[in-house]
Amino acid sequence: MPEHHQYAELFCFSNFTFLTGASHPHELAEQAHELGYKALAITDACSVAGIPRAWATLADSPVKLITGSWFELSNAPAGATMPRFILLARTRKGYGQLCQLITTGRRRAEKGQYQLFYRDIETHTLDDCLCLWLPPSPTEADSDQALACGEWLARLFDPRIWIAAARTLESGEEQRLGRIRWLADQLRIPVAAVGEVHMHSRERQPLQDVLTALRNHTNLENAGHCLFQNGERYLRPLPVLQRLFPEAWLHETLTIANQCTFEPGSLRYEYPPDLVPEDETPAGYLKRLTREGERRRYPDGTPLQVQSLIRKELGLISEMNYEHYFLTIHDIVDFARSQGILCQGRGSAANSAVCYCLGITEVNPARVELLFERFISKDRNEPPDIDVDFEHERREEVIQYIYRRYTRERAALAATVIRYRPKSAIRDVGKALGFDPALVEQLLEGIDWRDKATNWRQQILDKKITRNPQVADQFFTLVNTLLSFPRHLSQHVGGFVISAGPLAELVPVENAAMADRTVIQWDKDDLESLGLMKVDVLALGMLSAIRKALELISDEKGQPFRIQDIPQEDRDTYAMLQTGDSIG
Repeated sequence: MPEHHQYAELFCFSNFTFLTGASHPHELAEQAHELGYKALAITDACSVAGIPRAWATLADSPVKLITGSWFELSNAPAGATMPRFILLARTRKGYGQLCQLITTGRRRAEKGQYQLFYRDIETHTLDDCLCLWLPPSPTEADSDQALACGEWLARLFDPRIWIAAARTLESGEEQRLGRIRWLADQLRIPVAAVGEVHMHSRERQPLQDVLTALRNHTNLENAGHCLFQNGERYLRPLPVLQRLFPEAWLHETLTIANQCTFEPGSLRYEYPPDLVPEDETPAGYLKRLTREGERRRYPDGTPLQVQSLIRKELGLISEMNYEHYFLTIHDIVDFARSQGILCQGRGSAANSAVCYCLGITEVNPARVELLFERFISKDRNEPPDIDVDFEHERREEVIQYIYRRYTRERAALAATVIRYRPKSAIRDVGKALGFDPALVEQLLEGIDWRDKATNWRQQILDKKITRNPQVADQFFTLVNTLLSFPRHLSQHVGGFVISAGPLAELVPVENAAMADRTVIQWDKDDLESLGLMKVDVLALGMLSAIRKALELISDEKGQPFRIQDIPQEDRDTYAMLQTGDSIG
């Protein structure tokens, strides 16, 4: 396709701008590919939470994914209107700068909010980010205020700044475009076309209205001017864009896209090097610790098949550069044991002889047949995942050790995306449509969500509460579309990401609801899609019970009794399990 017929969308909210964007990142990515766009920027509000999902869709597509974020500052320079702008990462360096700025805004505010001041933009290094200024309309600020804002941004970003111009075909648009042309002339800043996209298809406009009403704590009937005048904020076909925008404005989108070379897939995770003594290599240190553990585990000599397993595993770990991951887990487990905290590795890690020698798991490879490929495989090219359970009453000690050991600059919990499920979707859609709360609760009463024969929709219809099929169809369509939409980010039950340098240069960090906890903006699926590793520090109540039982036995015997001292084969225990006389 000739370049003058191409376009890059540079302003796009996904549904990770909560209660604003009305499409999933993958839907936006798929639609951009379908429409033949050259590039798509996901620019959620002070966030890059939607980037991994869009990247997973576009990784093998000719459509370039651009990482960016939208910002509205909490104050303005003297004489200027409140700045609103988009920053796009030009390179890996620019991506790190963007993440640092997002972290500053998020860490300053309570969970789910952000706060940035104009001094932050002046003091943060943003020399590898491109700026798209979103000037105020004539009804939002007078010409002098708008010009002062543009001059301030131009001083900071010139020549990496453009004025963003949207065509949403709403009343007052001619006056807005007139101001944009005047500002461009006054400031000598080029203009780039943007879609101000909130959804991949205009069919999502009813849902976008619902989200807007919820965000403004009202219903559709009373939302008034909070709602958009039409459904034009979607990814539009190229012929439509060519009719709406001057060719020069469309060309500038390509100029910007060509400068943005950062790819999320290029992110590389670096584990802290300080776990390895200065005079040793990671591979050599891991081998030494493994051999020391081997001598403890097998004081009378290591069986030949176990020796072979250890050599094979260490070779593959070295080939995949996973030494620091194993050393990190070993360090955490070693701390727990030094404090008398019971812990136990589980899952596929139980197939590892190295994990057994390091004391991470208790499955003796001499007694069972292990399949290490279940744990790590070159063919799958997936990072290892070792789940370690700790006593639930003392896990917080382990978490605080990680923060002390690596500092909050280098360690944070992975996020969990809390999504709409049927109950919450029904309640919120009912609220936006103005349903009586008592009616909504009546709809939900008695629903069996596990009934596969009669789904929840049919169960509600069977109540015959409404006789208007049109209202029912609209309601169910909105609910079904809203299902699985992200509502907010929460903290993972124990998945830590630990980095060699500032974690905020890899992914933004924000406050969790719980005091003294910070989370990154990506969940475990995002980390896996980008090939990044996490350390799982989980809580298990049964380990607390086992510790107390071991203490009772030790008191009874008059000598320490450890979990390793429990007989491997106990006929009485097996007999009890066979009769079902157990819990769990």
